[in-house]
Amino acid sequence: MRSKKAGATEPSDELSVSPPKNWAAGVPAVAHALEYSLSQTSPRRTALTLLNLNQDGGIDCPGCAWPEPHKRHKNEYCENGAKHVNDEATSRRVTREFFAEHSVAELDKQTDQWLNQQGRLTEPMVKLPSSAYYEPISWDDAIGLVAEELRSLDSPDQAMFYTSGRLSNEGAFLLQLFARAYGTNNLPDCSNMCHESSGTALGATLGVGKGTVSLDDIYEADLVIVVGQNPGTNHPRMLTALEQTKHNGGQVVAINPLPEAGLKRFKNPQKPSGVVGRGTTIADQFLQIKLGGDLALFQILNRLLLEAEDAAPGTVVDREFVERSTHGFDAFAEHVRKTEWDDVLAATGLTRQEIEQLRDRVAASEKIIVCWAMGLTQHKHGVPTIREIVNLLLLRGSIGKPGAGVCPVRGHSNVQGDRTMGIWEKLPEPLRENLEREFGFSPPTETGYDSVHGVRAMRDGKVKVFMAVAGNFVRAMSDSAVTEEALRNCRLTVQVSTKLNRSHTVVGETALILPTLGRSDRDVQATGEQFVTVENSMSQVHSTRGRLDPAAPGLLSEVAILCRLARRTLGEGGSIPWEDFEGDYSLVRERISRVIPGFEDFNERVAQPGGFRLPSPVNAGVYKTASGRAEFSCNDFDAILAPEGHLVLQTLRSHDQWNTIPYAFDDRYRGIHDSREVVFVNPEDLAELGIEDQALVDVVSVWEDGTERRLEGYHAVSYPTARGSAAAYYPEANALVPLDSVAHGSNTPTYKGIVVRLEPLGAAGSGG
Repeated sequence: MRSKKAGATEPSDELSVSPPKNWAAGVPAVAHALEYSLSQTSPRRTALTLLNLNQDGGIDCPGCAWPEPHKRHKNEYCENGAKHVNDEATSRRVTREFFAEHSVAELDKQTDQWLNQQGRLTEPMVKLPSSAYYEPISWDDAIGLVAEELRSLDSPDQAMFYTSGRLSNEGAFLLQLFARAYGTNNLPDCSNMCHESSGTALGATLGVGKGTVSLDDIYEADLVIVVGQNPGTNHPRMLTALEQTKHNGGQVVAINPLPEAGLKRFKNPQKPSGVVGRGTTIADQFLQIKLGGDLALFQILNRLLLEAEDAAPGTVVDREFVERSTHGFDAFAEHVRKTEWDDVLAATGLTRQEIEQLRDRVAASEKIIVCWAMGLTQHKHGVPTIREIVNLLLLRGSIGKPGAGVCPVRGHSNVQGDRTMGIWEKLPEPLRENLEREFGFSPPTETGYDSVHGVRAMRDGKVKVFMAVAGNFVRAMSDSAVTEEALRNCRLTVQVSTKLNRSHTVVGETALILPTLGRSDRDVQATGEQFVTVENSMSQVHSTRGRLDPAAPGLLSEVAILCRLARRTLGEGGSIPWEDFEGDYSLVRERISRVIPGFEDFNERVAQPGGFRLPSPVNAGVYKTASGRAEFSCNDFDAILAPEGHLVLQTLRSHDQWNTIPYAFDDRYRGIHDSREVVFVNPEDLAELGIEDQALVDVVSVWEDGTERRLEGYHAVSYPTARGSAAAYYPEANALVPLDSVAHGSNTPTYKGIVVRLEPLGAAGSGG
């Protein structure tokens, strides 16, 4: 099925391709933001949301987790942020009449975009086993239904509670508190699918699973290396920060299989030069690396830095830092010196001159930051790649000082905060002790299910109740067919949501939709208007407060839903004051301040303009590792080898898309219009494969176990990708990734390392 343009009633049958853009943002970004916003709601509501977006005391953008500067522009948002907030603030509504007209099976045939475009959910709905339709249900009966099902399970571990980064700190804290008081650590989240590799690698090497830098550090850096990341689409305000880096004399290097418009040139629409001028060239050097070659690149860089130190002792390796603050240098140095040029050039597709030029930039820079996103984390070797990046920074002493450090860039507004609040299938012992001391119960100690293990458990009948607080699990997960089968195998599926998505159409025997307040909605409880808090990619904790009237009377907040469910499931009384928490969120923050380190005096500190930044032990010279020091590591790279006639494919988002939801059928920076059914292929690879530009093909993924998965009827679009590397849109291409194909150490699905062949339609064996 082909997707539809926003507001369109019929799918387009014609793909249109134009040359990729060489710059991002500028006046077109402003125009597109306003066009989409005004298609969703009134000029007055659009103005109200945009003037309050990312302002102190206003609405935190749901689009990404990029931090706000100390001095904020009155229009402190990007094109995609404006679309995201007004997509939520839409005036369209999904009512009981809508559900009476559309069966669940009919809804399941619609596109992701069509489902999203129907508008905000307005009242609880239930699909009973005997019905093909969702029907209205009261809040009391809906909460009671979930509580009764949870109480009837043979074990709390037969339930699973999933959340995405849309949930606030307060909501996340209460969700993990409820799950653990109920008796399970089954708390998968979207981190399992995105930055789990970052947390695993950084925890092992630095003792903390987060980034160490602030926005001021980005400004101050001599060199920022951006790897496996597309800021122009996924977090456009990062381009403003990189522009400031350049204006302060720093350099930027981009490493990616595809050239990205925003990293070429940025026209800042908040400045005259970005409106009428040429803007700012962002990347001083672009390394177009083959998919999966990043580990090999950083290993040869580290070997070259050691050799440069051999030639001029004391000028390249920060020996004072290495001796004072690190462990494992000698073993690392011996290992990395064995890296062979021929292996590296084959794995990366780069030239020796390109790599040596980057070596020179690194050696000449005192303050280095490496930023990355899913282009690194969603590989089988994502964890060792990030460990090797840490090795480079340790060599140069670029950890724990201003203008230097690690910067994993989160793509969802509070995914980092969720983990800080305890949303994790692994309950750390200090948190377990704090919960027991504060609330008087003994939390479970067994490791719960992450997202991948959770799908297996649902598929195998070990999990019978699946509850998602925000997110679109069925589309975010790999192996789409298996994930759908797993959810349909549940006795009860529950979705706490603001809008329709595919997870509402792939349902268990009984299914519930619990509509909730959005980020932009005012939240009034028993003690008055409330606010909640989030944590951005750089550990800044701040408030977010809705400004619009709720989308429908009677909508409950996520906090209220969780508190009511906990009371009905666990019973009244006990040591956890759920009713008080629902009526006054400051009481939740008071408990957080006593349970979560770094949140002391939470209520007082978050009331200050801009909130507060959580301390990074690394920046204080403290490494919570076994040795008490930053750890060098030895990492083996195993290049992805595609058989002859095959390519290595990655998934990616289009520009007009937020997470799993496309807003339009276009990707204007890449020159794609009226279709998402495209696979980007280097023109030389197309020629070798004998496939014409824009010809229809099936994309078939090939795995070691002999299984194949297929996307039918895709346009093979000639595009300047790295040789041997291809790309297709997420989440559609998730269907190509088996559930068991995961990153070593983090269990993250390998969305970025898919070996595929392209079968022209009509060829023998084609499924089209």
